[in-house]
Amino acid sequence: MMLSENYIIDQLKSTDATRLHLFLLDNTARFSKFFPLTLSSNETIEKSVAYIEEKKDEIERKINFTFAIKELDSQKIAGLIIIKKIDWVDRIGELAYCIGNNFEGKGLVTKAVKAISGFAYNELDLKTLQIIAHKTNLGSLKVAQNCDFIWKRTLLNEFTPTGESPLDMELYEHTNEK
Repeated sequence: MMLSENYIIDQLKSTDATRLHLFLLDNTARFSKFFPLTLSSNETIEKSVAYIEEKKDEIERKINFTFAIKELDSQKIAGLIIIKKIDWVDRIGELAYCIGNNFEGKGLVTKAVKAISGFAYNELDLKTLQIIAHKTNLGSLKVAQNCDFIWKRTLLNEFTPTGESPLDMELYEHTNEK
C-alpha cells in the first residue's frame, strides 16, 4: 500500500530482519513502555527472523496483521502498524502502531492508519476499529482524532507496563459506514 511517493506499508519479509532489529534497537527507549514484547522478540537479528516468521503465520491464520511502514527507496523501517485482538464474530479489531524517532511528525502514522483502516474494512470485512492509547501519548491521540476515531471511554487498569502499576487507557473507535 502506498502512503506517499516515499513511503509504503508492506508485510514484513525475512529480508527485513536486520532493518527491523536496528529499527527497534534505535528506538528502544521510545518503545520500552508500550512495546516490551516486540522489543524482546527482536533483541537479535536471529530473533527478528523468528518474529517475522511468526507474524507471517499470524497473517495466514488471520490472528494479527503486522505490517512495516517503510521508506520506498532504502526499504528502511520507519514504523509498524498492527491489526490485533480481532473479534471475527463482532468484526472488531484494534490498531496498534509505533513510529521511529527520525520519522515522527511527518504524518506517516495518520496515513498508515487511514490505509490500514481501508484494508481492515474492505479486505477483512471488519466493522469497527479501535485505538487504545494512554492520555500522555499525545501523538497517538492526535492520530486517532485525525482519522475520525471517536473517544468512547477510559478503560481502567487496561495496560500494565513491565514493573509498573496498571494504567488507565483511552478507547477510541471508528465504525465503517458501508
